[in-house]
Amino acid sequence: MTEYKNPIDFVELSKKRSYVKDVFSEKKEKVEIVGWVHDIRALGKIKFLVLRDISGIIQVTAVKGYVSDEIFEKISKVSRESVVYIKGKVADSKQAPGGKEIIPEEFLEFAHAEDLPIDVSDFSKTELPKRLDYRFLDLHRRKIQAIFKIQSTLLQAYHEFMTNEGALEAQFPSIIGSSSEGGTELFEAKYFEKKAFLSQSCQLYKQMLACSMEKVFAVFTVWRAEKHNTIRHLNEARQFDYEQAFADEFVVMDVLGRGVQFMVKKVLELNKEDLNLLEVKLEIPKTKYLTFAEVVELCKKHKVHVGKDDLSGESEKMLGELFPETIVFVHDWPLAGKTFYIMPKEGKNGEELSRGFDVIYKGMEISSGGQRIHLPELLIERLKVKGLNPKDFKAYIDSFRFGAPPHSGFGIGLERLTMLILGLNNIREAVLFPRDRDRLTP
Repeated sequence: MTEYKNPIDFVELSKKRSYVKDVFSEKKEKVEIVGWVHDIRALGKIKFLVLRDISGIIQVTAVKGYVSDEIFEKISKVSRESVVYIKGKVADSKQAPGGKEIIPEEFLEFAHAEDLPIDVSDFSKTELPKRLDYRFLDLHRRKIQAIFKIQSTLLQAYHEFMTNEGALEAQFPSIIGSSSEGGTELFEAKYFEKKAFLSQSCQLYKQMLACSMEKVFAVFTVWRAEKHNTIRHLNEARQFDYEQAFADEFVVMDVLGRGVQFMVKKVLELNKEDLNLLEVKLEIPKTKYLTFAEVVELCKKHKVHVGKDDLSGESEKMLGELFPETIVFVHDWPLAGKTFYIMPKEGKNGEELSRGFDVIYKGMEISSGGQRIHLPELLIERLKVKGLNPKDFKAYIDSFRFGAPPHSGFGIGLERLTMLILGLNNIREAVLFPRDRDRLTP
C-alpha cells in the first residue's frame, strides 16, 4: 500500500491560513495560502501564477533571481487546476488583478492535475452534456460556483423565513407504499418482501403533520419517473414545501409571495459578487393575483394558446412578459385540472372550480398549491372521480377522521427557482449532479 504523509501541519495551517479575500481586505505583510492553479503565464524570466480559492483569485509572481531556483522551477512545471500551497510576501501591484500580488517564499504542490478533459475557464465553450460528464471538474469554474453559492443562500433564506413565520421544520419518508399525487410515474423499489416507491411528494405527510402542529416546512427530495427530456424538468429534484392549518389558499399565497421576496432580498444582500460574475440583474419581485378565467381572457387577447384546465408554456411565458419581475398567482383553478386532494369551490353558473393555484415567475411555473380537503367523505369522493382506489390511501384518509382543521400549502422547486432567478438556459445547470432520463453518473 502506498503511504501518504501530509507535507505540512494542517492543524497549524487551519489557524494561520489566509483566504484570497483576506489578502485584499487585511493589511498583512506575509500570508500562507492554498488553492487551485487558475492560470499560468510566462514572460521571459517572470512566471505568473493565478491562484484561486473559494473566495476569489490572486496573482503570484516569481521573478528569476528574486525567488529561489527551486520555487521558480516548480512554478514552471505546475499545471492548471493543480492544488498548491504558497507562503510569501504581499506586495502592491498596479498590473495584478485587484492591485495586490504574492511573492512566493515557499511552494508546495499537493496534487498534480492531469490534462483537463474540459475547459474550466470562466469563458468555457464546452457544451453542457460534456461538462456534466465531468461535473466534478466543471465545479472548479467560478461561474458554476457562483450558481451554487446563490442556491445555498436561497436554502438558508428559506429556513430563516420559515423559522421567523413560526413553522416547524420536518423530515418526511422518501419510501412510500403508494402514489402521493395519484399519478403512475413512480420509481419502483423492492422493500424487503413488499413493493415500494420513491416518493414523488411529501404532500400527504406534511398535511398530516400540519393537522397537529399547524405550520410545517421541509426541503424535500422528490422523484418523478416521467420520460421527458426538457430544459425545465428533472427526475430528481429538491422542493421547498409548506403547509399551514386554519388557512385557505389566499393565506398561503401571501406566505409564498413574501417568502420568495425574502429569498431574493437575501441573494441581493449576500451574493453581489456572484450576481456580477453571472451578469445577472435581479430585482425583488412584486405580486399579482389573477383568476384562471382572467388569464384565459388575456390569452385570447394576445392570441396565445391556453388549455381548458391548465396553462400552456406559451401562456406562462406571456404572463412573464406582461408582468415582469412579478410573482403571478393564478387562482380559482378549474377543478378538473387539480389533483384529488385540492378543495373544490363552486364558481359562477355552477362552474366546477377549485381552491388550487399555480404561481408563475419570470415566465414559468415555480409552484402549485391550494387548500386541501380535510373531510374524509369528500376526499374519498374525489379519489374515485380521479380513478384512484381509496383503499390505497386508507392511512391518509383516516388521519382526517380525528379532528383535522382546514389547511393549505404549496411546494416550490428549488432548482427551477434558481434557474429562473439566474436566467439559466437549462435546469441541469442549477443541479450539482443532475438526474434525468439519460444521466445516472457522476
